[in-house]
Amino acid sequence: MVNDKTDFTQGSILKKLVAFMMPVLGALILQAAYGAVDLLVVGRYGSTSGLSGVSTGSQVLNLVTFVVTQLAMGITVLIGRYLGEKRPEQIGSVIGGSAVVFAGISIVLFILMVGFAHPISVLMQAPEEAVALTANYVRICGGGIFFIVAYNVLSAIFRGLGDSKSPLLFVLVACIINIIGDLALVAGLHMDAVGAAIATVAAQGCSVVFAIVILLKKDLPFSITKKDFRWNVQCNWFLKIGLPLALQELLTQISFLALCAFVNRLGLEASSGYGVACKIVNFAMLVPSALMQSMASFVSQNVGAGKTKRAKHTLYTGVGVGLAVGCVVFMLVMFKGDLLAGFFTTDAAVVQSAFEYLKGFAAETLMTAILFSLIGYFNGNNKTVWVMTQGLFQTLLVRLPFAYVMSIQPNASLTKIGLAAPVSTTVGVIMSVIYYIYINRKSESES
Repeated sequence: MVNDKTDFTQGSILKKLVAFMMPVLGALILQAAYGAVDLLVVGRYGSTSGLSGVSTGSQVLNLVTFVVTQLAMGITVLIGRYLGEKRPEQIGSVIGGSAVVFAGISIVLFILMVGFAHPISVLMQAPEEAVALTANYVRICGGGIFFIVAYNVLSAIFRGLGDSKSPLLFVLVACIINIIGDLALVAGLHMDAVGAAIATVAAQGCSVVFAIVILLKKDLPFSITKKDFRWNVQCNWFLKIGLPLALQELLTQISFLALCAFVNRLGLEASSGYGVACKIVNFAMLVPSALMQSMASFVSQNVGAGKTKRAKHTLYTGVGVGLAVGCVVFMLVMFKGDLLAGFFTTDAAVVQSAFEYLKGFAAETLMTAILFSLIGYFNGNNKTVWVMTQGLFQTLLVRLPFAYVMSIQPNASLTKIGLAAPVSTTVGVIMSVIYYIYINRKSESES
């Protein structure tokens, strides 16, 4: 049912975790590069207004993408659980049911993003000069939202099956096509933010087609029939896992949108600088994000197989790996942030604004290494309600209020606003460690 490479219930945890994580990390790197290319090409061949438009518009797209990714985590965990329990015959209905659910979600997102692109851009407090370009970016990405949703669902399915290499190939295809599209439409035809949006949608569409072909050709330990493509009991199960994560992610991303709006009030240069900084942040968060996704697959299999001690050891290994890499990333972001920002734009004022934000953000690279490993462990243990609870607490009661207070100070700076991230994540780590100790003591007392 499960070959040795995808069987996480035996063998070296470190070797298997790293082996599984590397393709996940590679896919995330390419995804980050995917978004960064838009900003880089527009920053060099477009206008400052276009740069702000892509910056603000991509925040909206990130909200959608990350929420869908978290909701799809329920698929990953459920498939991993069935493989661990040696019940692969249940997986066909998981995939069929998820296709129906996410098709409905895509329709809703399409209507919202295409029909309300301009109000969304105004709500984001996009600088006046960039409102139209922001709206165009959101509208075009909304038109291709079916592809964006489908890619994330397909990737979740493959990760649940213990296959992290195929999603890497999908995003590699998308990245190559996006680069070609950006160069042709933005650098060549001078279409600015509009060209970047068209390239993004086209790339995702090609990636989805490629993913479907791979899935159909893959030697699967289960079958998928037409009757699987309906609302079924598996929908209830993966939604029970994924909905708390999606809700938490939704509110977290809304907080990022609010943060973007706070920054936009400081002017066009601050808006563009923050957008550049966010792309760098995406790269800085790659290893923790890869660990979180890998941990969920690892832990869900071991929990399904009844190997709870091995699941705990996976958590400790993940935290160690995350912190080792986090120290290096911290040094780069803290002391070489201006150099990193210079890759995206030649505007000195924008570079300086990005660097100012990164100085405040830098400590987040360390705290997230711990928090994301814990979240991955909780996700794999089906403790997604807790993940939602701590996420909402740190976001709504710490990050947003802190960032808002910093933004309205007479001497408001991007550095002080950037501090909101590590401060709130530290609170999340403390809460999660306490909860981890609690559930383990409870488990020991019951056994």
